[in-house]
Amino acid sequence: MSDNQQINVLLVGGGGREHALAWKLKQSPRVGTIYSTDTANPGLADLCKPIDFPFDLKDPFRIQRWCIANRITLAVIGPEEPLCAGLADMLAGDTRAGGGLGGAVPHVFGPSKEAAQLEGNKEFAKQIMRAAQVPTAEARSFTDFESAKQYAQTRPEPPVIKAAGLAKGKGVFVPATPAEALAALERIMLKREFGDAGNVVLLEERLKGREVSVFALVDGRTIYVLECCQDHKRLRNGAQGPNTGGMGSLCPTLAIDDAMMARVQREILVPTIDALKREGVDYRGVLYAGLMLTHAGPKVLEFNVRFGDPECQTLMARWQGDLAEHLIAVADRRLDTIDLSWSPGVSICVVLAAEGYPDNPRKGAVITGIDEAAKVPGVQVFHAGTRRDEQGRIVVAGGRVLSNVIG
Repeated sequence: MSDNQQINVLLVGGGGREHALAWKLKQSPRVGTIYSTDTANPGLADLCKPIDFPFDLKDPFRIQRWCIANRITLAVIGPEEPLCAGLADMLAGDTRAGGGLGGAVPHVFGPSKEAAQLEGNKEFAKQIMRAAQVPTAEARSFTDFESAKQYAQTRPEPPVIKAAGLAKGKGVFVPATPAEALAALERIMLKREFGDAGNVVLLEERLKGREVSVFALVDGRTIYVLECCQDHKRLRNGAQGPNTGGMGSLCPTLAIDDAMMARVQREILVPTIDALKREGVDYRGVLYAGLMLTHAGPKVLEFNVRFGDPECQTLMARWQGDLAEHLIAVADRRLDTIDLSWSPGVSICVVLAAEGYPDNPRKGAVITGIDEAAKVPGVQVFHAGTRRDEQGRIVVAGGRVLSNVIG
């Protein structure tokens, strides 16, 4: 690619993570037009041009043709669902995912469908970790409610209960009592609140320690560890309330030092990527390891195959340099040629949630004061669950509504 060639970007997704990515991509002097699959998000609407057709993963040829017609140079796939559905393969022209037009997009940032199983199938992730001897919580998988119930009742303390499939960050329960464990199993396996994501359920030992989020860029050959983050998943202060998709984060965290980070890379990240290679899986994108720092060392709670939300917001606030060039380097296996740097200090994200979140968020409330908050030096407001109503007012449209980043 010529140094002065303009880059048109397709950004897939419509939440706070994608708003943060668009905000940072817009700062690149090389980026021309950023197209978004969801400009109903007011934050994305201010930065991106909407695609001119309904974005449907079941119509891959239309997506490919559109990307070619609009000269999309870089596709950045934010959420896990399209990754697990094979969108990266399809845009890159992988015939296994139905890519019949060849490489519709020269540079695709996001792992393949096979690699995305690390998040989309927690049972697969456990198998990879066992094969690689990666430290993680002991777990057993179940497809039958009665068997899972009996096993949970034999544990000295309630196990962590996870829907093995994609549940948008909400299929994990950390019950305090046997009654709460039973209720979680009923919600997943009997009431089917998470649909097919609950076809298989994992019951894991409860790990104790400090939880951290480690992100690394991976191009199949090189691993580049990013600044470490720490998120807050519980709804209320004091680690109280339901386990949500994320209520805040900070970057960097003092919970992990350089020696521990080197251990994480040596014992977790490198063996995992090597185990995938042995299975014939090429991983290119960002790898997110949710870790518990136990008295026996770091152990994996889960893997995600995309930037976390809201950790992405704090990372983008401190990321220095041209994000578009960095993501292209990952897609092109040139990660060893770039050098990332970070702004000094700390970035902190506080998530504002709708009343009734996470079970029954109340939508429609008018939001005011966003422009005033954004004028405060060092503050950036990212939209997540917001929309404009018929009067043009910004209103609540989801559970996690806004991400307010300081730093």
